[in-house]
Amino acid sequence: MPTINTNECAISIQNLDHYFGNGQLRKQVLFNINLEINAGEIVIMTGPSGSGKTTLLTLVGGLRSAQSGSLRILGNELCGASSKQLTQARRNHGYIFQAHNLHGSLTALQNVRMALELQPGISIPEMLTRSKEILEEVGLGHRLNYYPDNLSGGQKQRVAIARALVSQPKIVLADEPTAALDKQSGRDVVELMQKLAKEQGCTILLVTHDNRILDIADRIVYMEDGHLVKDTVSAVSH
Repeated sequence: MPTINTNECAISIQNLDHYFGNGQLRKQVLFNINLEINAGEIVIMTGPSGSGKTTLLTLVGGLRSAQSGSLRILGNELCGASSKQLTQARRNHGYIFQAHNLHGSLTALQNVRMALELQPGISIPEMLTRSKEILEEVGLGHRLNYYPDNLSGGQKQRVAIARALVSQPKIVLADEPTAALDKQSGRDVVELMQKLAKEQGCTILLVTHDNRILDIADRIVYMEDGHLVKDTVSAVSH
């Protein structure tokens, strides 16, 4: 297991503003966001639809460029970063989306292995070994060669979790990972994320509307109309 300094700041956001559009159509969507997340923390971001949660998540993930303020991820400033710098930053992250985004033409094993192909210096046999091991950890050792069409919603999301975590990223970003799942499957998925992330010592930032999973968080932050209005320690933090 990697050693991690829990006092180290994995995500540091200061005075962050963000706008969509240009000219007269320019609209501010994030207002003076300030947030610090320590290495190894699990933070859930919640709030109404359209409050800016996913926009903030994509900025943290380097999926779009930050425009104003400071956005330091693992010590690297992403505000004003070049495309090349954003691509480099994304290699430190694992992503889990509501629509699992698996490739339908690839098996579960091949979908997971894809995430390792972006990492330098890993041999094909090691890729296969690590991919099999993490699929076994998420309870899909008997489904390695199944295609997504032959997996349930919960199983697809487990493959997505395995893909996000197989490269042992320092940060995992999840956008509504339980939205398409029933209560038990959703609970299983987030507990799995929590267990594997704690074992690997990575930081999780998870966007959700699902009140049933708030108890896995160390902290809960609440967004409203582009403002971060509340940041509280979870009543049942682990």
